[in-house]
Amino acid sequence: MTRLPFALGTIPFGTAVDEQTTFAILDRFAEAGGTMLDTSNNYPFWRDGATGDESELAIGRWLASRGARDRIVLGTKCGARPTVPGDRTLGSAEGLSAKTIAAAAEGSLRRLGTDRIDVYWSHIEDRSVPLEETLGAFGELAAAGKVREIGASNLPAWRLERARAVSRANGWAPYTHLQLRHSYLRPRPDVPLESSGHTLVNDDTLDYLRQEPEVSLWAYSTLLSGGYTRADRPLEEAYDHPGTTRRLAVLREVAAELGATPNQVVLAWLTGGSPAVVPIVGVSGLAQLEEAIGAAGLKLDDELRARLDAAH
Repeated sequence: MTRLPFALGTIPFGTAVDEQTTFAILDRFAEAGGTMLDTSNNYPFWRDGATGDESELAIGRWLASRGARDRIVLGTKCGARPTVPGDRTLGSAEGLSAKTIAAAAEGSLRRLGTDRIDVYWSHIEDRSVPLEETLGAFGELAAAGKVREIGASNLPAWRLERARAVSRANGWAPYTHLQLRHSYLRPRPDVPLESSGHTLVNDDTLDYLRQEPEVSLWAYSTLLSGGYTRADRPLEEAYDHPGTTRRLAVLREVAAELGATPNQVVLAWLTGGSPAVVPIVGVSGLAQLEEAIGAAGLKLDDELRARLDAAH
């Protein structure tokens, strides 16, 4: 079976997506060769009535009921869980102190019903804590076998390199994964994103990763919440510029030539580029998942990729 080149985003599992549908999506994902799951210890804390436990708990129940743990690359995150009940912002985020990381890992292991996390992510930057403290805590988890690899989410390239240097100097497990917001369309840098906690891939990031092939790039918000294909999901203001119009036109042309959807072309563009990207695809139903699975066999030749890249 061919392994799917994307990770499944799981934010709505256990809340907006009920358990029956969650299990059906996870079953189909695994059946199609999907192995990578992306969750967090705070998904989805911003939803009324939610605490942030819900996604991990839903995944844990599925893993237990299917005996699927050894077939899954399980990733979760710490650092951005609110410490004030009912807070729907990142204003009270738990941060990345050694004590917090140790406690957060135990909580995630318990909710997920597992003895190890395959990729454990720092969810946010926390410059109030020395890198040595944060990375030492991750290193202890890795040395204990509770975490296999560590990743950084929402971290600029210079901070990633500094963190990796600290880990190397101390003999700790280094960050080998980076997770940022990335898609085919590019927002204007002078217009704030609606999600203030998101950090975008930029040219500096891509240049760094081409020189550091042992660091993998995972991308979230890859399909812009339906913005490529759904009239009821308009793109946010940051994408309102002429470059978007030109890129969408080329994207639709290429999709029509290939008999694919724009979403599928975006996923193929991400996975086949340099550096290669692991897209995180969030779905709330089986039809969306089937569309993503259909992108796995889609290949862009050099001419098509050059056309997509040339649109600005």
